[in-house]
Amino acid sequence: MKSLIYACKSLLLMLLFDARFSKILQEIPMLIPDNIHPEQTIYFNGAYVLKAIQEHRVMNFLDLYIETKTEQDMSMPVFVLCLDWLFLLNLIKLNDSGKVELCF
Repeated sequence: MKSLIYACKSLLLMLLFDARFSKILQEIPMLIPDNIHPEQTIYFNGAYVLKAIQEHRVMNFLDLYIETKTEQDMSMPVFVLCLDWLFLLNLIKLNDSGKVELCF
């Protein structure tokens, strides 16, 4: 009887964990997910942001967005995620005047 109760508790915990875990996976954008086209990934779009900032080395946030958008059509949230990703890679930073600056 105890083993049956233990098995039921374990199964319930596994189902609850699976439900929470699958919801978390749906909410977290991935760099290279397998369920969307590569042109819509942060990895792909980040290359266009990096290309735009390399031409000028230091740019205003909105100017960088406009420059990037001329090369690759992307939404503002995707652009911000690309900036976050490039910042985490230590490729860009915000300088004291609030402009996006290339680190290398």
